[in-house]
Amino acid sequence: MGKKVNGHQIIELFEQFSPKHLAVEGDPVGLQIGRLNQPVERVLIALDVLEEVVDEAIEKDVKLIIAHHPVIYRPLKTLRTDQPSGRMIAKLIQHDIAVYVAHTNLDVTEGGVNDWLAEQLELTETRVLVPTTEDKLRKIVVFTPEEHAAEVRQAMTDAGAGNLGDYHHCTFSSAGTGRFVPGNDASPFIGDKNQLEEVKEVRIETIVFESAQKAVIRAMMKAHPYEEVAYDIFEEATEGKQFGLGRIGLLHQPMTLETFTQYVKEKFEVPAVRFVGDPAALIKKVAVLGGTGNKYMTAAKFSGADVYVTGDVDYHIAHDAKMLGLTIVDPGHNVEKVMKQGTANEMKKRSSEKGFDIDFLPSAIHTDPFSFS
Repeated sequence: MGKKVNGHQIIELFEQFSPKHLAVEGDPVGLQIGRLNQPVERVLIALDVLEEVVDEAIEKDVKLIIAHHPVIYRPLKTLRTDQPSGRMIAKLIQHDIAVYVAHTNLDVTEGGVNDWLAEQLELTETRVLVPTTEDKLRKIVVFTPEEHAAEVRQAMTDAGAGNLGDYHHCTFSSAGTGRFVPGNDASPFIGDKNQLEEVKEVRIETIVFESAQKAVIRAMMKAHPYEEVAYDIFEEATEGKQFGLGRIGLLHQPMTLETFTQYVKEKFEVPAVRFVGDPAALIKKVAVLGGTGNKYMTAAKFSGADVYVTGDVDYHIAHDAKMLGLTIVDPGHNVEKVMKQGTANEMKKRSSEKGFDIDFLPSAIHTDPFSFS
């Protein structure tokens, strides 16, 4: 039987996958309703938090909902329980159900919403469409006694250092001599107080992404035998990892726009799509961005995409796209429902690795407000 956990532990694990700092500025993410300091055995994963979804959570005895779309997007002026939104929030509070929101951070993160959408379309050679942030590279240099070098090196790389592209556990070592004089109040691991000591030491160099820097330093300090650890951190010239909204990639085989619209309907399981462009146009390179993508039409055009797949395309934006010669396919906003199963799968894997005894349940409620006739 796995370990029992509380909401804090679950969210700590989730934020290792989808850190809040990846959200675009002003986006309301994080805990919006309730508390995390209680035992949680089941987590509901939902695209939207509607009253039907809350009823589902109550029925399934869920104490935590991880949602994509914020419940509270703008400041509340009133909270009336005789109105649908207030009644829904009241149910959450009465049943002690917390709501945690991961919005644009889940869009941006590696292996998140936009990667899942690209996978649904079976795109290859994908890259970020609209860069929003960079996880910069740093070099950490630490000096350690020769006999402890392997242990310190292993601790640092296990904590996330030494990753570059498809390579991991990358380090460099050089031998030398360390000299120091322990003071009266010191408790030296090696040497005597007030006497010059010479020690065969190893200089260990490795790279680390900024996001993992604190964890790597903690691991290094814990494994290091010295009372006072000498280490340096340098900014690297090598470009770090780019994060951002949307993805662009190649179809497994070219197809006409007319065929591609049917392909999108099938892959995203939607009843209809809107499109802008010549049905006979050949589609090979695809830009996809979950949610509302009006603001990023120009980025899609100048990325070289043959088509831009996004939701909620505005009438005037569609005219602008046509004038630019940009083909658009709009399958709606609700295609982000891919996050329900995607998040559940990711969290099941991470929880299993930690030995957590917890169920992650994709919401069964269909929340698209639109119907087609």
